Amino acid sequence: MCGSEVTPKPQGITPAAQRLVRQARAVMTAEGDVPSPCVSVCRMSDETQLCEGCWRNLDEIAIWSRCADDYKKAVWAQLPERIHAHYSGT
Repeated sequence: MCGSEVTPKPQGITPAAQRLVRQARAVMTAEGDVPSPCVSVCRMSDETQLCEGCWRNLDEIAIWSRCADDYKKAVWAQLPERIHAHYSGT
C-alpha cells in the first residue's frame, strides 16, 4: 500500500508547500545556478503522479542535473500552480 493511500489529505496548503511556493518566487528572480526543489521527502503521489516533497514528476526529477537553467526555472514556475491546484481540488 502506498503512503498516500493511508495518509489523509491535509486541509489547506501545508507549511512545507507554502515554503516551496515562496522559494519558487525567489528562484524566478535570482541570478546564477538554479537549485533543485528537492526537500528530501521523496514520495510519489498516486493521485497527482508528483513527488509529495518537491512537486516534480519523475521525468523532471530524472533529468534535472542535466538540464539548462531555463528549463529548471520553467519547472520552478509550475510548482506554485501545481500546489494551488492540488489544495484547491482542481
